Amino acid sequence: MDREPPTDAHPNDAKPVDATSPAPEPPAGAAPPPADGASFESSREAELPAELLGKRICDFDLHIEGRPLERAIERFRAENAARGIVRVKPVFYLTDSWGVPEGTVAIGIPFYLADEQLLRVHRQRGGMIEGEDEDDILRYLRHEMGHVVNYAYRLYATEEWTKLFGPMSRPYLEEYKVAPFSPDFVRHLPGGYAQKHPDEDWAETFAVWSTDARDGISGWRDLYADSAGALAKLEYCARTMEQLRERDPEVVDTQLDYEAKDIHATVQEFYAGFAIGDVKVPKSLDGDLQVLFARSKPGAADAGSPRLGDGALLLRRQQDFLANTVYRWTGVDPSVTAPVVTHLIARATALKLTYPLNLRDEILVELSAFLTTLAMNYAYKGKFIGD
Repeated sequence: MDREPPTDAHPNDAKPVDATSPAPEPPAGAAPPPADGASFESSREAELPAELLGKRICDFDLHIEGRPLERAIERFRAENAARGIVRVKPVFYLTDSWGVPEGTVAIGIPFYLADEQLLRVHRQRGGMIEGEDEDDILRYLRHEMGHVVNYAYRLYATEEWTKLFGPMSRPYLEEYKVAPFSPDFVRHLPGGYAQKHPDEDWAETFAVWSTDARDGISGWRDLYADSAGALAKLEYCARTMEQLRERDPEVVDTQLDYEAKDIHATVQEFYAGFAIGDVKVPKSLDGDLQVLFARSKPGAADAGSPRLGDGALLLRRQQDFLANTVYRWTGVDPSVTAPVVTHLIARATALKLTYPLNLRDEILVELSAFLTTLAMNYAYKGKFIGD
């Protein structure tokens, strides 16, 4: 989380800090402010050039080779080799999102990960970045490799796979309810993704098995020792991958689906489809918001009162982080949570809510719990405040 920038406010002043204002010039001879004290511009508010928005996706110089993506893929290939996965050789290409076309061994990667300008656009217009850094990209690659192995060896057609994960014919729903910390599913990608569909359940199980002993993560047998359902799936995965070491894949199709070079929509047109959903936010949240910010507010007469921060600004700066964190643990899409935060920003502005800067972290923790509770209500009751 970002720290509040320094300002010229006296520690005893009760005026809220405007963290977007440039830091003042230090007095002569004074040490310069720290590097992280620069003024902050919210990515949601940063204007995108019309020239960028009007450019077609296919007209960008998008390719994997020579970019950071190539390094991540090379690390991924080395991981597979170390795991004994050498007979299945997926191909990688840029498309509109992560995915493996069913019946192929081709891994699609979001095009925005290949261009800094498009990464900025997606962060502002598309919300969550699926591949924030090289290690995060590897997490998604491990998941997609699960799909590749499933299709390459047609595991989904076997009786044992179907008994453990469910039939592939089960409807694939974009909106699904997550049972947080269910002992029947592993946890790898955010949003309880293993609970979405049997194919995703297997892919997530494969990813956890594949990640074992890397990046300081404990072995999956220890992690899921008290989760019988998830452990049985992991044991199946380990046993199956050992059996497949010397077997050639049944499916080797590398047909690519909807390559980035075929996306003729402009950036503006492409991201028009990422509009925030139609979510009704209850007006009664005003009272909760006031309590949240006011619970620890020092008295005006207290000469030792700390500096105050702007409540709306805090919410605005943390909007994406809060929505994405809630999604990670509840499965409630950021497009549902984001309007709530937007509403809270507007109300915090109207109510002129402030908070003590020294209690910033505590308030962010409470905001996270507050939004998570609302999200769970929405997931199971279809509205933020239930009957």
